[in-house]
Amino acid sequence: MDNTVTWFEVATDDPEGAERFYGELFGWSFDKGGDGPLDYRLINYPGGQSGGGLFNTKGDLPAHAVFHVQVADVEASCAKSESLGGKVVMKMIGADAGTDFAYLRDVSGSLFGIFRRR
Repeated sequence: MDNTVTWFEVATDDPEGAERFYGELFGWSFDKGGDGPLDYRLINYPGGQSGGGLFNTKGDLPAHAVFHVQVADVEASCAKSESLGGKVVMKMIGADAGTDFAYLRDVSGSLFGIFRRR
């Protein structure tokens, strides 16, 4: 559903360490995605339900945990965010992964994500 938080992400330059930590703490398991441009692993809760992802930043972004809001149009949402005083940190539109997404900062500097599945 658009304009709702439907995903979370843990980003780190040590994905194996994060897998050990969250796996032991919460019983999460991880499935590495395909051979796309990102090292992105799906987080599965006990029982198999997926609700988040583990992103290997490779040091390109600071470690963080963020929420992601599903939107109808990533490009339009980025433009609207900037018009409201937000900042686009990174965006990927039309990638092979089948999902358009962006990282934004709100007016206080807090990082969050937006996405749209194609």
